[in-house]
Amino acid sequence: MTADRRGPGGAKMDPDRKRFSRLTAAALRPLVITGAGVSAESGVPTFRGDDGLWRSHRAETLATPRAFAADPGLVWQWYDWRRSRVAPARPNPAHRWITNYLAERPHGLLVTQNVDGLHRLSGLPDPVEIHGSLWTVRCTVCGAEAEDRRVPLPIPPRCAGCGGLLRPGVVWFGEPLPAAALERAVTAAAVADLVLVVGTSAVVYPVAGLPALARDAPLVEINPEPTPLSPGAMFAVRARAGEFLGPLC
Repeated sequence: MTADRRGPGGAKMDPDRKRFSRLTAAALRPLVITGAGVSAESGVPTFRGDDGLWRSHRAETLATPRAFAADPGLVWQWYDWRRSRVAPARPNPAHRWITNYLAERPHGLLVTQNVDGLHRLSGLPDPVEIHGSLWTVRCTVCGAEAEDRRVPLPIPPRCAGCGGLLRPGVVWFGEPLPAAALERAVTAAAVADLVLVVGTSAVVYPVAGLPALARDAPLVEINPEPTPLSPGAMFAVRARAGEFLGPLC
């Protein structure tokens, strides 16, 4: 007789979590893709200009090389405000489950569209932060990059090495994705034996196109609403990631 799979405290695992656990446990080279839905459960806002100074500015007009060239102080004020809003956030059960899952699968990879750094904070050592990180600064003169978690920052911040103006280490509208990060993501997709897409609407390319590169690997999706990837998913969970994954941590 086969024993029931049980979760924390001996509670019987529900059918969706049982099926999810079976599919994810079988993978040796999983590709995990996360989006804003994962961080929302940690209280990270979407930063679409709903507060104070930023009511008169849209993200699409501030997060550009042109805006930074015209007024770096204004752009840095916005990013400093964003950093202050993200700083108190902590990883939630979805971050922790993903970290634990990939810790047991050294050939797996996480690709995140989030810039909040919560996957690293959860203990994941080398995620592909495809859009960069709010906590990285890059010198516009010498190109040096560094992590800087000061809140607030001096505006505008300067490079400790050469004194040059620093910029946020994120990918702005109109800029290409970092070649090395994109190459890692594409390579992982090509050999993946499972694609797990968590908390993303799957409409931002090229990340939304990664599952198509995974050939015959099964696609598993966790998202409250259907996405363009849903029709091709072997299994779709209609729930918030942290709520669903929490009992599995």
